[in-house]
Amino acid sequence: MDEQALLGLNPNADSDFRQRTLAYFEQLKISPDAWQVCAEALAQRTYSDDHVKFFCFQVLEHQVKYKYSELTTVQQQLIRETLVSWLQNISLNGPSFFFFFFDILSVVDLNPRGVDLYLRIRMAIDSELVDRDVVHTSEEARRNTLIKDTVREQCIPNLVESWYQILQNYQYTNSEVTCQCLEVVGTYVSWIDLSFIANDRFINMPLGHMSIEVLREEACDCLFEVVNKGMDSVDKMKLVESLCQVLQSAGFFSVDQVEDVDFLARFSKLVNGMGQSLIVSCSKLIKNGDIKNAQEALQAIETKVALMLQLLIHEDDDISSNIIGFCYDYLRILKQLTVLSDQQKANVEAIMLAVMKKLTYDEEYNFENQGEDEAMFIEYRKRLKLLLDRLAQVSPELLLASVRRVFSSTLQNWQTTRFMEVEVAVRLLYMAEALPVSHGAHFSGDVSNASALQDMIRTLVTSGVSSYQHTSVMFEFFETIVRYEKFFTVEPQHIPRVLMAFLDHRGLRHSSAKVRSRTAYLFCRFVKSLNKQMNPFIEDILNRIQDLLELSPLENGHQSLLSSDDQVFIYETAGVLIVNIYLDCLQTFLPALSCPSQKDILRSGVRTFLHRMIICLAEEVLPFIPSVSEHMLKDCEAKDLQEFIPLINQITAKFKIQVSPFLQQMFMPLLHAIFEVLLQPAEENDQSAALEKQMLWRSYFAFLQTVTGSGMSEVIANQGAENVERVLVTVNQGAVEYPDPIAQKTCFIILSKLVELWGGKDGLVGFADFVYKHIVPACFLAPLKQTFDLADAQTVLALSECAVTLKTIHLKRGPECVQYLQQEYLPSLQVAPEIIQEFCQALQQPDAKVFKNHLKVFFQRTKP
Repeated sequence: MDEQALLGLNPNADSDFRQRTLAYFEQLKISPDAWQVCAEALAQRTYSDDHVKFFCFQVLEHQVKYKYSELTTVQQQLIRETLVSWLQNISLNGPSFFFFFFDILSVVDLNPRGVDLYLRIRMAIDSELVDRDVVHTSEEARRNTLIKDTVREQCIPNLVESWYQILQNYQYTNSEVTCQCLEVVGTYVSWIDLSFIANDRFINMPLGHMSIEVLREEACDCLFEVVNKGMDSVDKMKLVESLCQVLQSAGFFSVDQVEDVDFLARFSKLVNGMGQSLIVSCSKLIKNGDIKNAQEALQAIETKVALMLQLLIHEDDDISSNIIGFCYDYLRILKQLTVLSDQQKANVEAIMLAVMKKLTYDEEYNFENQGEDEAMFIEYRKRLKLLLDRLAQVSPELLLASVRRVFSSTLQNWQTTRFMEVEVAVRLLYMAEALPVSHGAHFSGDVSNASALQDMIRTLVTSGVSSYQHTSVMFEFFETIVRYEKFFTVEPQHIPRVLMAFLDHRGLRHSSAKVRSRTAYLFCRFVKSLNKQMNPFIEDILNRIQDLLELSPLENGHQSLLSSDDQVFIYETAGVLIVNIYLDCLQTFLPALSCPSQKDILRSGVRTFLHRMIICLAEEVLPFIPSVSEHMLKDCEAKDLQEFIPLINQITAKFKIQVSPFLQQMFMPLLHAIFEVLLQPAEENDQSAALEKQMLWRSYFAFLQTVTGSGMSEVIANQGAENVERVLVTVNQGAVEYPDPIAQKTCFIILSKLVELWGGKDGLVGFADFVYKHIVPACFLAPLKQTFDLADAQTVLALSECAVTLKTIHLKRGPECVQYLQQEYLPSLQVAPEIIQEFCQALQQPDAKVFKNHLKVFFQRTKP
């Protein structure tokens, strides 16, 4: 090897040497036999420098990865022998690396260092083949599957025997190696035949290790993987029971006698796995109709409940948390039973009491500066909440009675009770929402029949516990109040008391910034959910939160009570309250529309107010619109209708389908009012009246455009055939007869939309005939009129919409439309055949712009 090039491997080498080393590495990689030099250097231990050895291994790795298939059998064997030889030397003299299978077995017999190497390789192989966290290509996945299958077929007996020998030889002399071997066994269990492990000879080994203090944690994990392995339900039940018998006889079921918390955490995980495995087996046996064995499985589960309860109630939360899965599944099994035995009822109550106790905060919990421990307890509490939810399904009466007992006894003496007990009492009330009730209605309007839950909420509000001087209690108080906001629709007399708690030093002005922040959000929710009940208190609330609405610039140095994010909720609250004021105003204004004097001023004022309220109040304003419309359509004139129709258009465009029932009801009354005004005679020279009628026509067409453009064409279609035809005729006439290009443009927009909606084969009955008899002629008659000035910009826009209408007709009717134009309609206008042909070709062009341009030229040529 190039000794000078190897100098660049030294960490202190300069850049020139490193560049030379990299170039040498690339040279060795492409050389067909340079790898043999590296293999010889490793086998003969030519170099002692680890950097050089690592360099040689990199060259070999490249050869194996990319050129192994090109090597001869002899060359492949040389690589294998090189690695085995090196491993044997390293196992005696230095650190270990991880490589292959049977070649490594010879190392095991050497010494603890060799065993350590072997076990590390076993873990590395499992990680590469099985670990789901390692991302593999599809080719690598296929390779791994093939290797696993080969290992299962050829290697497992030898591997298992090697593990047994290691455990037997080192269990009393080398705990580190023994634990390492137990870890390997637990890892491989997931993908090998369990019968090699779950037999008397092998399984007794880790069971025996449960009594050796330095081994029992790893033994627990190993046994957990064994019981967690999928297998026949009856076999699994027998396996778990045999393990439990050994563990129980060894005294492990007496948890209070074990002081090692770390071991108990592992043991709790093992018991959880055994319990859940029995439950899975029981469920499968029931599903398969094997009632006898299912009953045995249920009995086996019941015998583990006492141990489960010991672990659940343990003062260490990790131990308790590890058993929650078993508790949850056990309750699921009980829920499926039609009748519970006395013992099962006692078990349910014991779980309930354990959950209530474990929900309690420790004295050391840091509420103001929460760290990792606090975050873990919050997650643990969430899991306990799931247990409580399951308890509510299994025995709602028992849960409610237990919660009520704890809550009532605690709140009677809350002033002298520790904060964590007061907090958990209120917390239990908060969690009691999980109790199943009829249609979700927790509260009844009949006070004499008030539910227990209603009684507890009343006690919460009236007891004065909102004055407890601890942030945890304040958080829970406000959270619970908002969760049960429907209570206040039943007993609104308690609203003032709660509002004061939100607004004073207990809530928005609390000394804790966290309490103020959370209260701002909850107060907003409370007001929004009860906004109808807030009216008597609006002025007082707005006065009390006025200073909280003020923005405090950062540069003035003043510390605001609320952050800018929190203020958003206060602004939203104020907005809800102001909306209520506006709604009250609107309710007051409506009767004024019936006043005979100052009618124009009153109507104009209400219309203007409604325009703005539709933006501010959104759906809140909808209940008032029918009444307003009824008043507006009485004794109205052209100007009244012109100003009223934009309001209807605004409502239609904004709310669309929401106002469909209202539109269907008022559609024809509005049209009757419009036509009544339009048909009123006027003097021939009255320009003012003529202009008013022209503007009303525009408003009428704009209304129809809004209805059709908002997806509300069914409003028109549902008015009856006679009324539908009348509307269509007026629109068609508007497109042709009224010398108003703005109105004509709107009419063509309406017609093209109706053709799009109704012009197909499944469209409105009779509409296809109307298309050919009226709409198609309108598209030609309107532009042919002398008043249709193609030099006017508005008229050109009307022509553009006319083109869209014709294109839409062609789109919906297809060749039938072209045939009608070619053979019937255009010849009736005395249009030359070659021009007809050009016209129909342009109409069939996919580019609409081409047809629009052609249509303008067509009428310029055709117009007399």
